[in-house]
Amino acid sequence: MPKQIHLAAHFPGVNNTTVWSDPAAGSHIEFSSFVKLAQTAERAKFDFFFLAEGLRLREQGGEIYDLDVVGRPDTFTVLAALAAVTTHLGLTGTINSTFNEPYEVARQFASLDHLSGGRAGWNVVTSWDAFTGENFRRGGFLAESDRYGRATQFLATAKELFDSWPADTIVADRESGRFLRDGHAGTFRHTDAHFDIGGRFTVPRSPQGRPVILQAGDSDAGREFAAATADAIFSRHGTLVEGQKFYADVKGRLARYGRRQQDLLVLPAATFVLGDTDADAAERAAEVRRQQVSGPTAIKLLEQLWNRDLSGYDPDGPLPAIDPDVSDGHIARGRASVRMHRDPIATAREWRDRAEAGHLSIRELIIEVTGRQTFIGAAATVAARIDELVQQDASDGFILVPHVTPGGLDEFADTVVPLLQERGVFRTEYAGPTLRDQLGLTR
Repeated sequence: MPKQIHLAAHFPGVNNTTVWSDPAAGSHIEFSSFVKLAQTAERAKFDFFFLAEGLRLREQGGEIYDLDVVGRPDTFTVLAALAAVTTHLGLTGTINSTFNEPYEVARQFASLDHLSGGRAGWNVVTSWDAFTGENFRRGGFLAESDRYGRATQFLATAKELFDSWPADTIVADRESGRFLRDGHAGTFRHTDAHFDIGGRFTVPRSPQGRPVILQAGDSDAGREFAAATADAIFSRHGTLVEGQKFYADVKGRLARYGRRQQDLLVLPAATFVLGDTDADAAERAAEVRRQQVSGPTAIKLLEQLWNRDLSGYDPDGPLPAIDPDVSDGHIARGRASVRMHRDPIATAREWRDRAEAGHLSIRELIIEVTGRQTFIGAAATVAARIDELVQQDASDGFILVPHVTPGGLDEFADTVVPLLQERGVFRTEYAGPTLRDQLGLTR
């Protein structure tokens, strides 16, 4: 029997994916946009809606980086509101374990799980970025080497709070109303190097017991954290060979934690461009990339590697002859992409070689090196490719990121999903009321 494919819809947040120049591009703060994408995902029987979060507006050269989404409503507020306009779709949000407290986050997720009837999911992330940390009381205090240690204890503490109410603690009685069977329910005490808390958790056990736990780390520590604690792990490895390597590595870590292969789903992020034919889709994809990387955008992205003000350079001209500035200060602040270039000099050399070989301008090169279009083709081509990657253990499904919000998922829902259903690899009806039901996870 073929593996069943899992699909989720990502509402773009801090990124360069959105094509703002498209007439169909809508607000990233108005509630109607969130409703549109979520309801399309539910119509297509997706597993969950995923909301990323940025805790500080990105800056470059001392100014707000206006190529990303500027402004984002609070994650819990949006997900709680979506619970009222959806019935089966999972509601998953990114919440940082570095700048929050276990009691507060556990209470919010337990509440969301109750309000949604068991559809809450928590993407646990960490941060060692002092720039972002300036928005918080403990701004920038945590060393990079300590972030997963705190995250591990944070999640363990939150689970203790979720489990502090036994499942049968509250008894419903028609005559006397609801009452406690166990007067000690909700009591907790946790002490470790990061937390020293005790009291009574205010939210009774939720429909799932605890939210589905997701994790997005790609480092060795991040993969180990996911293998030990997560129900699903995001991945940036969406191709067959790289996907299979990541899949085998992460799944291979599960046994030492007493977990089975099916206890952790691997879900790469993926973009898509569809067309009536493969050639039509390729043409549309090239145009999307040109829209995503305008001339000014290309210069801004190049500055993140060069770590210099390159505003005087022509985006249709050659790369700078000077080398990147490798000093500790960064022209971009709050951007994870800065840390991706571990050796800026070597990367710049590679980019120059690539530009020279292909006779590429700055903009043309940036379009190539930052391209992340995973699926390009007619609906049948895309459906076949998704199925191939899942059946060959490169992933368990995909988190789709449309380049137009909020209507960019419609074409996929109307053309690709029916083909996956015909193949017998994607549901035609939801498996049950909770997110764990949709993901095939035990409670």
